[in-house]
Amino acid sequence: MNIKPLQDRVVIKMLEAEETTKSGIILTSAAQEKPQVAEVIAIGPGGMVDGKEVIMQVKVGDKVLISQYAGTKVKLDGEEYTILSQNDVLAVVE
Repeated sequence: MNIKPLQDRVVIKMLEAEETTKSGIILTSAAQEKPQVAEVIAIGPGGMVDGKEVIMQVKVGDKVLISQYAGTKVKLDGEEYTILSQNDVLAVVE
C-alpha cells in the first residue's frame, strides 16, 4: 500500500535517534533526544493552497529537519510515518 499526499503535504519517515555520543558514551532510551531529522518518502503535487501558488521545495529522498511536534503520525504496513505540511519542514540537510 502506498501513501500519496495531497496539496502541499509531505510524507516522512523519522531517522533513528543517536544511541551514542560523539565521545562514545552509550545513551539510554530515556536520555536520547527525539530525532528531528527525517527522510522524505512522498510529496504532494503542490498547486493552489489557500489562494496561493505552492511550489514543492523538497523531493523524495531528501533528508529534512522538521518542527518538533509537527504533523500527524500514521502506521502503515508496520512502519510509522508522519504526514505534515511543507511549511513544517525547516531545512534540507545536505
